[in-house]
Amino acid sequence: MSSTQTATPIATVTPIVDGIAPRFTRLSDEIWAEPELRWEEHASMAKQIAAAEEFGGRIVRDSGGVPTAFSAEWGSGSPVIAFLGEYDALDGLSQAAGSTVREPDPGNTGGAGHGCHHNLLGSGSLLAAVSTAQALESAGLPGTVRYYGCPAEEGAAGKTFMVAGGAFADVDAAVTNHPASLSSASQWKTLAYTQAYFRFRGIAAHAGADPHHGRSALDAAELMNVGVNFLREHIEDTDRVHYAFTDAGGPSANVVQSNAELYYIVRSPTVAKMRALYERVVKIAEGAALMTETELEVEFDGACAEVLPNFVLEARMHSHLEELGGVPFDDADQAYGRILSAGLPDGAAAGQRAMLGLPAEGEPYLTGVLPLPPKAFRPQMTGSTDVGDVSWSTPTVQVAACTAIIGTPGHSWQNVAQGKTPAAHKGMIHGAKVMAATALDLFTDADLLAEARAEFESTVAVTPYDKPIPEGVVVPSLRPGYRPA
Repeated sequence: MSSTQTATPIATVTPIVDGIAPRFTRLSDEIWAEPELRWEEHASMAKQIAAAEEFGGRIVRDSGGVPTAFSAEWGSGSPVIAFLGEYDALDGLSQAAGSTVREPDPGNTGGAGHGCHHNLLGSGSLLAAVSTAQALESAGLPGTVRYYGCPAEEGAAGKTFMVAGGAFADVDAAVTNHPASLSSASQWKTLAYTQAYFRFRGIAAHAGADPHHGRSALDAAELMNVGVNFLREHIEDTDRVHYAFTDAGGPSANVVQSNAELYYIVRSPTVAKMRALYERVVKIAEGAALMTETELEVEFDGACAEVLPNFVLEARMHSHLEELGGVPFDDADQAYGRILSAGLPDGAAAGQRAMLGLPAEGEPYLTGVLPLPPKAFRPQMTGSTDVGDVSWSTPTVQVAACTAIIGTPGHSWQNVAQGKTPAAHKGMIHGAKVMAATALDLFTDADLLAEARAEFESTVAVTPYDKPIPEGVVVPSLRPGYRPA
């Protein structure tokens, strides 16, 4: 018997992952150092493609019709097991690596930063994909390993457009990860969301001498926000509505603003509930336009569905995570974490510890593994991910890979600061081993794949995928007049 047949999947993939990990920690650091916003990840994608090609990956660009998406493939035949990666950053989060105080990265002129560790997410998934492919080749086993480089997860739903473009049509199951401040194989409930631009057009006029001839687009935008603030009293506790002014009409107070633009994100536990809430927000915008005698244009930007968990795959992934154990953080990691932890928002670490049922005191980097909760117990989180749309297309499982200290706020400078640390690299590699072991099972255990698909199909037979993007809506970066975020 080959070692692949006799060894556990974790034992099989661990030396492979460890052997090639330095190339992928370097990849992660390179992507961290050149952060790019949604739909603009050309350099990040090129770096990932170069790494995949070094290990023999066959590249297909424009995956699902999305310009900054691609796939890399190894092997052939069935099953087709996919790995999902991301590499987009967030605006306004430039931060010096490894710092314990707020200070922008001196080498970053664009102002963006990896506040959700997507530099680690994509690099870790690609590491897992290459390692799985090498394990299959070594054992002479059939099957296709496919890695998807997915853009625009942050407020743009890149995978949703990829799903709509048919990118995952032949995938038998998908495996992914998300960097976190814990290690777990359990996926929480997420919120479906939609985002749109609300543009008001008015009439410019002299604000002092001729205001009666003006119609203020800025007034309309402010009235919309006031209306939505009143709406917040009458929505479910899990619903969320966020906004940003993308155009406040200019800096001249003595001119009645003829243009104003808002960007809204609307979230709710299901696509149907999200759609209903979004329609209420649109009505408020229409009312604001009516009150100010301005014109309203609404541009639907994108949307995603809530995650459909797969307990069969979670249970198998959890078994590998338990066998591997927690991330092996050392004294130097914990010492750095203690300094950084002292600057976290008040109660952030204690609040997360209480939520997870952890002791009130403990080291900042978690070295353990959270237990797998019963299938019926699934906490509701109020964030969103376009992994949800993939999960309604094929059985999908996601590991939380511990790369940050307990209490680190998502989308924060503290998260960016940790993105290149030795601790973050350890968490990324750890997650890659769990992903690769789970994927290897899907290639070698036909019953596991059948059970996962049976669970998936039993759900979608009763509750089909509710596509959150209306027909005819194209990828934002392909629209006439597209402006980078």
